[in-house]
Amino acid sequence: MEYYILCAVIFAVAYAINATYISVFYHRGLTHGAVTLPSRVRDFVVASGPWVMGIDAKTWCTMHRLHHRHSDDEKDPHSPLNSSIPRVIVEQLRSYERIMRGLAAGKKQYTSEVPDLDFQVHWIYRKKLWWVPYALHLAISVALSVAFGGWLIGFAFYSGMVTHPIQGWMVNAFGHSMGYQTFDNQDNSRNNNIVSWLVMGEGYQNNHHKHPRSPKFSYRWFEVDYGYTVCQVLQLLGVLKIEKEHIIHVAEKREATLVENVA
Repeated sequence: MEYYILCAVIFAVAYAINATYISVFYHRGLTHGAVTLPSRVRDFVVASGPWVMGIDAKTWCTMHRLHHRHSDDEKDPHSPLNSSIPRVIVEQLRSYERIMRGLAAGKKQYTSEVPDLDFQVHWIYRKKLWWVPYALHLAISVALSVAFGGWLIGFAFYSGMVTHPIQGWMVNAFGHSMGYQTFDNQDNSRNNNIVSWLVMGEGYQNNHHKHPRSPKFSYRWFEVDYGYTVCQVLQLLGVLKIEKEHIIHVAEKREATLVENVA
């Protein structure tokens, strides 16, 4: 029993690290400025992110800003309205690869989205070594399996560390197809509680699209954004600063209208 508990803990920790990098550092920090990262933390996140998750910071931020600019229209990098829920995982990968190549080549249609991000696409991608972080995680997984005498512990580590494509698919697919709308954003963004519970509040896409610079995605009493709780803990540790002036204010909350409620 202790072995299985250890496997569950390792998976949960690896999954949480992965989700924190995306939801807190890449998304709320680098993309929207909802939290501010000190220069030393910002440099560390940019340098370590690909090794931790296999995802380039500048490419991810560019794709997400394009998603906001073209939410659910034909230029959205990963809207289920342009394909289907299952195909979103393929479309987000294709968009990610296309945007990365465009950034590396200096194409203005992509670089113009991130003029504030004064760093390059990570060198492992410029040298076409994208597979190295995955190989590193696999080696660590094998070492854990040998050390603890069972394959499951290695699998728990590996699956937790490389879950971002699945996390992203859940948010991009279900956060724009299934759920309720609190704000009329002129797109199909939805608030999906299940996705939010699984991915640090990221499923509250309707709230987020209304107030993209808010560090807190939850709005109604039953919504839980534990990604914001992580931000609060990291602020206490001096890792970041929450830009509280961008949080949705009480007056704005009272003005919000529930436009749709889908089971």
